[in-house]
Amino acid sequence: MKFKELSKSIQDIHLAFAKQAGRSVNMALTLRNWLIGLYIKEYEQNGLDRAKYGSNAIALLANELQKEKIPSTAFTSLKQYRQFYDLYPQIGQTASGQLKILVQTKELPAAISQTLSGQSKANKKIRKHQDVPTLTPEKLITTLSYSHFVELMKIDDPLKRSFYEIESIHSNWSSRELRRQINTLYYERLGLSKNKAKLTKMISTGTSAHDIRDVIREPYVFEFAGVQHEEVNEATVANALLRQLNSFFLEMGRGFCFEASNKKILIGDQFYFIDLVLYHRILKCHFLIELKINELNHENVSQLNTYVNYYKKNEMHSGDNPPVGLLLCTEKNEALAEYALGGIDNKLFVSKYKLELPTKSEIKKFLEKKLKELPQNILPVKQKRFKGKKVDRK
Repeated sequence: MKFKELSKSIQDIHLAFAKQAGRSVNMALTLRNWLIGLYIKEYEQNGLDRAKYGSNAIALLANELQKEKIPSTAFTSLKQYRQFYDLYPQIGQTASGQLKILVQTKELPAAISQTLSGQSKANKKIRKHQDVPTLTPEKLITTLSYSHFVELMKIDDPLKRSFYEIESIHSNWSSRELRRQINTLYYERLGLSKNKAKLTKMISTGTSAHDIRDVIREPYVFEFAGVQHEEVNEATVANALLRQLNSFFLEMGRGFCFEASNKKILIGDQFYFIDLVLYHRILKCHFLIELKINELNHENVSQLNTYVNYYKKNEMHSGDNPPVGLLLCTEKNEALAEYALGGIDNKLFVSKYKLELPTKSEIKKFLEKKLKELPQNILPVKQKRFKGKKVDRK
């Protein structure tokens, strides 16, 4: 072993154990908060003197715990822990194993195991009737921090919450990145414009999209770029995205890799420049991206088609699929896009992008628009009783 190898080995050992320690701390904090929520819930339902305190129980408990200098036990925190227990009862399956160790070492009273086993039977019945794909409790608490759960608890829809759990783990999102994806309607933008069965399958299996149309979003939101509308031009937008590559790839979606910006190509005796060139490692193809600060026009489509043809002939390697062209405009004429792209053999797509988060009215319009685009022959699922049983009729 050389000296540099020795130094590198020690660094690797340190990082590996530091990560393990971090995961252990996160897991302990998650279980601690979940158990506090369990005990509060148990007291509210079965406490011998609960009538004496009524609705003020949590507020009085917060005061008592803070006198004892127990951290993170403010009134809002205790309410959050109770909600955490309500939304994630399955965590008890993992908590029970951890608690056995603490009970055996006499760090916790034996009664805590009895409390846990009593609630687990009731929770199994609840989870059995929830038709939502879920990750194992071990996977949840070993890969997500409590800060992730704080963001996830803000989501009422169980299917939507499950979607963000899986995406957070597969994409290795921090809690801040998770918050941004929720705020920019990642679930709605990905889900409402796609086949519902396909989205459900992606959620249940935790797989990535394997079709180009599942990768393209509408709209893209680049609020992280920090570009003001009055100073917008194509170069400033492209440069701003490059300065925030992590956020840019987060918005583009899983699978993209950066290859080039302002890519110079020679066609005939003239040079042309492609704004951004990405490579998708799952779809195994190049994405040629052109940014436009105005509304879509014929020239934009023709220009992008030229670039795609050039890449198809000169830049494709063995194992690559044909390149994809993506035109990002601030405004999109849907009718013009349909006719301009019609009859072109290459895979070209047009999407809008925004430089600020959508407002509530914009979100409402977006959802209404996507609902209108759904095929008319797809009806909502209705439930009808038939011979004493519930059946689904589509």
